[in-house]
Parts: sequence; C-alpha cells; structure tokens
Amino acid sequence: MLLFFFELMVVVSPAMLLVVLGLATLFRVKFSEQTVARFSHGASICGLFSACCILTYMLVMNVRDVPVEMGNWVTLDHVATLAPKENGGATAIVPPAQTTELNAPQNAFNSSDLEGSSFAVEADSASSTHPPGTESNHDDPAINAAHTFHFRLKFVFDRLSIPFVIMSLVLCGVIGVFAFRYMHLEDGFNRFFLYYAIFQLGMVISSLAGTIETLFLGWELVGLSSALLVAFFHDRPAPVKNGLRVWAVYRIADAAFLVAALTLHHLSGSGDFDAMMGDGDWPFGQASLTSSQAFMVGSLLLIAAAGKSALVPFSGWLPRAMEGPTPSSAVFYGALSVHLGAFLLLRVSPVLEKSPTLCAGVFGLGLVTMIYAAMAARVQTDIKSALSYASLVQVSIITMEIGIGLRYIPLIHIIGHACVRTLQLVRAPSLLKDLHAIENAIGDRLSAPPSVWKRWLPQWLRDRIYRFSWERGYLDSMLDDFVVRPFVDFFRFSSRLEKRCTTFISGTQSSVVDLDVIESEREVSS
Repeated sequence: MLLFFFELMVVVSPAMLLVVLGLATLFRVKFSEQTVARFSHGASICGLFSACCILTYMLVMNVRDVPVEMGNWVTLDHVATLAPKENGGATAIVPPAQTTELNAPQNAFNSSDLEGSSFAVEADSASSTHPPGTESNHDDPAINAAHTFHFRLKFVFDRLSIPFVIMSLVLCGVIGVFAFRYMHLEDGFNRFFLYYAIFQLGMVISSLAGTIETLFLGWELVGLSSALLVAFFHDRPAPVKNGLRVWAVYRIADAAFLVAALTLHHLSGSGDFDAMMGDGDWPFGQASLTSSQAFMVGSLLLIAAAGKSALVPFSGWLPRAMEGPTPSSAVFYGALSVHLGAFLLLRVSPVLEKSPTLCAGVFGLGLVTMIYAAMAARVQTDIKSALSYASLVQVSIITMEIGIGLRYIPLIHIIGHACVRTLQLVRAPSLLKDLHAIENAIGDRLSAPPSVWKRWLPQWLRDRIYRFSWERGYLDSMLDDFVVRPFVDFFRFSSRLEKRCTTFISGTQSSVVDLDVIESEREVSS
C-alpha cells in the first residue's frame, strides 16, 4: 500500500501544481511570487522523494518493472451479430451497436477491468457455460463478437522510466528555484509558472507512460507548453512568429506519432507497451512485429522523434525557440524536451531491432544531423543559439548510439548531457558579463588560435561552407518553398474554386472579399 502511495504521488504532485495554478488563473486569483515558488518547490520535492523511494524498493527487492494501472477511462464497445436467415444457410448481419463509456474514477483501480489487451476480440461468455445437450456458440450459426477498445491510463516504473523521471524532477526543481529569481517582478511571472507546471506534468507522464496513448498525452502537454513559452514575450512579433513555427513543426511530428499509434493498435491489437514489445522487461523485450511492419511503424516514430528533437530536416526551429525566457530554454532545449525524441526511440527499441534497415536509417539521420549542427554551431553570433546547436550535436550522437543497438549508454549520455547543458544555459548571462569584464580590463578582444580548417581548406571552399552554415543549411527556405508554400497555395486554390462554384450555383456575383487580393495589395504597398 505504501508503494502504491509513492507511485501515485510521482504523478499527482505535478498534476496538483497544475490544478492549483490553473484554477488561480481561471478565477483571476493572483498569488504572490513566494506562494507560487513554494507550490512549485513542494511539487518537485514531493515527486522526487516518491520516485527515489520507488527506486530504492526496486534495488532492494531486485524488481525490474513496477506497473501502476489507473483503470479504463474510455471504453468503446462494438458488437456485431451474425444471425441465420430464414430462407437458408446464409447469414445476415445485424446492425452493430456502439457505445462509448467514460468510466468513473471510483472504478479506476479495479484490476478486473484491466485484464486483456486494450483492443481485444472477446467471444461470448455463454460459449463455455451452455446447458447440457445443447450446442456450443462456436458451432451455432449465430456468432457474437465484441470488439472493445479501452483507453487505459497506465504508468510503468522500470530501468528506463525511473532514471528519466528522476532527472526530469531534479532539473525542473532546479529551474524552478532559478526562475523564481530570474523572473522576479516580471509581468508574466504567474503565467510562466503555469506553463512550467504544464511542462513538468507532461514530462512525468511521458517518462512513466505504460501505453502509447498515455505517452501521447504527455507528448502533447510538453509540445503545448513549449510553444507557449517560446511565445512568452507576446508583445514582440518575433517570439510569436517563432512560437507558431515551433507549434507547426510539432504538429507534423504529432501527426506521425498518432498514425504510428493507430498502426500499432491495428497490428498488435493493443496500445500497451508490454503487449507491443513482447515478453521481457526493457531493454530485453521482443516486438511481435514482422520486419516490414516494424519498418513502417518505426519510420513514423522516427519522424515524430525528429520533429521533437529537432533532427534534420526539422532543425530550423531549435534556434528560434531561444526567444523564450532563459529558464525555459535551459530546461526545454538543453535538457529535457530536446531529448524526448531519443527517449521515444529507446522506449520502442524492440521495434527498431526488428528492422536493420530502420536502424541504419536512425544512425544515418543522427550522423547527418551531427555534421549539420556542428557546422552551424561554429558560426552563431549569440550564445543561446550556439548552445542550442551544441545540444543538437549531442542529441544526434545519442540517436546514432540508439541506431547501432546501444541502450544503457544512450540513457547515461542523456542524463549527463542534460545536466551539463542546463548549467551552461543558466550560466550563459553571467558568462557573457564575465567575458565583457575581462575584455574591458585588457582593452581588446580575446584572441583565438587559427583552426585546422583555415590551414588546410582553400578560401573559396571555406566561404561556401561558412555561407551554408550561416544560412543553417537552407532548411527553413527549403521547407518554406517545397512544403509550406505548395500547401498554402493548394488551399488558396481550393478556396477560389469554392467561391466560383457557389457563385455559379447561386447565379449572383459573390460578395465575399478575396483575401488573396488583399494580401497581394498589402505586399505591393509594402
């Protein structure tokens, strides 16, 4: 019972922080900065203490997997009945009955409701209890099949989730203490901590998710808080535009994630990671998929991971995300959010192992991203952008490690890099101040030795490489020209076609103002 309490508190602590700050914002109750900081610190400490107690239990009792199931929150039943026709042996299909059920919280911990997979085909229970002298339902022409989908909220404490959730709570707690002083007297102080609470809850849910639906829930919370914090200073146009761009890239990644989740449901019949990954605790599970199925699902998950972790070709949003406050930049794009794609690949590593081609693709994507990020990091003129690309270099190396089949080394790499990069980002303003003080004291810029590339590469090649790195690989331009613009042009054409059709059908001139004409006139006037 005590173990269950600790398991529950790991998730409930950040959830209660979000509820308190959310209700205060909803009813316009303005807490003092000290009160908000106490709530934030208390949630992080309570969750961290509970996670450490669970880790101690697992080490002492030599337990590798501690699941926590909170019941079926959504149930979809689809019953199809095949009954014999009166004119012969053919059968007629009775229209299916479909019900949607939102289970109450008091049924959340009923273990009998959790047996079986999330998406199962169940035979009629009367087939095993038919009266003597009668035929079984399996032999009867009338066959009843119940197709049931359960949205099950399940959390798993294992050798992957426990280190990741402890790291998340530690870094969120540290950034909470730092942000209390960094955001002091800021107009959006309470708003910042509300977004921070959303992010912390999303990271905890993503880390402990035992089903792919639960992981998607945490994934969405992290993405929402990320976009909101990038656009935190909404009185300036640049943060708002960059926040929208980050949100648009996340939509692509989330769409791939959602399609992968639906495909896994169709192929394996369950959203539970235990059912999808087969027998054995992480990382020794064996996925019950063929090589082609694993390649298809893994490719979608790789796109989702690339969008969340800013791998090529989605790397352009990472320096734009530095428009947010420094505390959010440190915990998001230096420590936790940027590693969430690598965490997803580690969680579904049994699927990757089923397809050598997919593993090669993961390694190749990491290699290309590493080269690109290393080139871009060397020409950045602001420290936050340089650190963001330095983070991307390490994330790409972690991706390469996952691609060659390593499991514990990438996890250790994630923890070490997240801690170091968080320190560097929160130290960046003070570092710039110290650098300026040194340069003012000596009266000149600090000199740097010539690089190897300057000695060995010709000038024309170095100019081309510099231009490529300065333009960040032209990734933003290519996405705008070959993805965004055709997409927008298609829907503008559809809008014009719709207006012409409605005008032709009505027989009158359309009074709707053409937005394309207005935009073109604005461009000409500007």
